[in-house]
Amino acid sequence: MDDRQRYDEGMKVRRAALGDAYVEGSLARRTEFNAEFQDFITRYAWGEIWTRPGFDRRTRSLLTLAMMMALGREEEFRIHVRAASNNGVSQDDLKELFLQAAIYCGVPAANSAFATAAEVFAEMEQETQGG
Repeated sequence: MDDRQRYDEGMKVRRAALGDAYVEGSLARRTEFNAEFQDFITRYAWGEIWTRPGFDRRTRSLLTLAMMMALGREEEFRIHVRAASNNGVSQDDLKELFLQAAIYCGVPAANSAFATAAEVFAEMEQETQGG
């Protein structure tokens, strides 16, 4: 697969996981400064890793959320809570993930994850209700 194909496949997965609105917003914020980085993450994160056959998207979402939680990367965590929903992860799945991670990442990380996920769920609910 060449870089163009990898980018195209990555964009398909990125849109499926994050939603067209998020991706369009991200593309609208491209600048000369960050354009190469945006291309890089689309090709390699989404086009190379997320398309591999080893894990399904649901599993990749759970792994990504656990890593973002452990690293305290709240902005990426928020993005991937939304993506997880699109990848078949339920709120009960997230609850189990956060409880498991509380043991290995710490209670403060789990506390933050529960609070942030609840905010994202409320935003998503409001969006589905047209508000």
